[in-house]
Amino acid sequence: MGSPEAGAGLYRLEVTSGPGSGVKILNQPPPAPYKESVKVGEQNLYTRAKELVGDRDPRENEFSIQMRAMDADKTGSGLGLPVLVALCGSLLCKNTRGGTIIVGALNLGGSIEMMPNATRIAELAIDKQAQTLLIPVAARWQLNDLPDDLWTRWYPTGLARHKCQTRALEPGIWEAAPDGISPDRVSTQEERESRSA
Repeated sequence: MGSPEAGAGLYRLEVTSGPGSGVKILNQPPPAPYKESVKVGEQNLYTRAKELVGDRDPRENEFSIQMRAMDADKTGSGLGLPVLVALCGSLLCKNTRGGTIIVGALNLGGSIEMMPNATRIAELAIDKQAQTLLIPVAARWQLNDLPDDLWTRWYPTGLARHKCQTRALEPGIWEAAPDGISPDRVSTQEERESRSA
């Protein structure tokens, strides 16, 4: 998500897991905001393990996490939700779909904090040719401020829930438009799945 001083930022998170316990940050020395995001994601995983990963016990695994900045901001601020999704994916041995950008700063209670820069993050996602943008539903009104030329390259195709979500984590899925197609209405996740089957 990035820091208020530097603006929005994109990062790549890579997580592996194995026997042991705890989370090991491979970036040394880790920036303080990034370290806080990792701790918040880790604590949310431990607290909501049954809802997020079923019968797997995250406390019996050691996670190694590495952050790579994709642009100028290197703080790693506001990455709680992406860290949580990456930890869940590692524990379940499932990769996040390629071209996916996940946005959201979590707090220790599991709720998503307000996003001051959703429009800038959507612009970055379009510039980086992302296929999917998971963004908190509460931030969708900010996307009305996107310039018209960006809407021709990107449009919302429906709201759906991510597999690793709880009531506190309610992201919506926004997908890139196929070339030259503009939808005249918003479709649901079920409609998109039935068309692709």
